[in-house]
Amino acid sequence: IGIIVPDIGNFFFADIVQKIEELLFEKNYATIICNTTRNSSKEKAYLKMLESKMIDGLIVISGTEQFDPGNIKPDFPLICIDRMPKNPESTVFISSNHYQGAFEATELLLSKGCKNLCVALHRKTASASIERLEGFINALKKNNIQYNEKNNLLYLAAENPNNKISVTKNYLQDNPDIDGIFAVNDNLALILMDILPQLGRDIPSDIKLIGFDDTPGAYYSSPKLSSVKQNTMRIAERAVYSLLNIINGNKNLIDRYQVEPVQIILRESTN
Repeated sequence: IGIIVPDIGNFFFADIVQKIEELLFEKNYATIICNTTRNSSKEKAYLKMLESKMIDGLIVISGTEQFDPGNIKPDFPLICIDRMPKNPESTVFISSNHYQGAFEATELLLSKGCKNLCVALHRKTASASIERLEGFINALKKNNIQYNEKNNLLYLAAENPNNKISVTKNYLQDNPDIDGIFAVNDNLALILMDILPQLGRDIPSDIKLIGFDDTPGAYYSSPKLSSVKQNTMRIAERAVYSLLNIINGNKNLIDRYQVEPVQIILRESTN
């Protein structure tokens, strides 16, 4: 089974890949793991290589664009996790409920007394980030708070990793009343947890902070980071179950669109 992943160094992706590999191994399937480093040319090259290996099935995990299977036949066993397929009618799509997680995380900040919120984002193209942004915006709307990108979006571009301190400083100078931040992933939240005290903002007394993914760093940070937990084991189980049923000709046993609930993990950063 081929597995295409955008960044094997990312804890969330690595965790899912490891669980999928273990489940497939129990079913006597070997895996070929291809790390694209978010490079579309590299992804296309890996697809050609996997096709030449005559793999039995393919699992694609995340990415910033719809997944284009290229020359792979429409009936080929294919699972997309957190990445919309170009041909959804012939592909199984599995995802956490990113919208739900973002909505509940935003409402949590509001319930803790935050009145001026922002969302921290580093990519505007990934489907998961788009859903999380939408959940944030709609939670504000539900609470009669108008979303304004200038005031409610802290954009820490992934393409410019070295200027996050200056961008955050400028944002807080322009929006001094910000008292709650929803970061669309834990990596961003942990970066902000390092930056904010340098700018004289204490967590959680000045600014409350919540992330997404519940990575190990969330527990070991100081203060400990509240986060939205994805059920990686259930996602892996869904992916393997669906893939093997397609391989064995049991397509009628699976749903084409599968969404897994998430859970808020409360820690010190939102106290």
